[in-house]
Amino acid sequence: MAKKSPNETSPVAHFEQSLEELEQLVEKMETGEMSLEQSLSAYERGVGLYRQCQQALEQAELRVRLLSDPAQPDTAVPFDPPSHDG
Repeated sequence: MAKKSPNETSPVAHFEQSLEELEQLVEKMETGEMSLEQSLSAYERGVGLYRQCQQALEQAELRVRLLSDPAQPDTAVPFDPPSHDG
């Protein structure tokens, strides 16, 4: 297995960075102080970040399915969150 270069980030780290940048963009846009051009650019960037995050989540779900049932990942059932009803 090849080692990652120092500049290469893990999918989880990349997801977290994208999510953080997306949150910052939303905060800036919510202030209403951006020009129309800046808002459009921020929106375009936000859509790209959203798609990256969605893809990372889909890959994570596939990994969980493969770990849950390597023979039949399509029929693997996701883990249920613990009930907080007590």
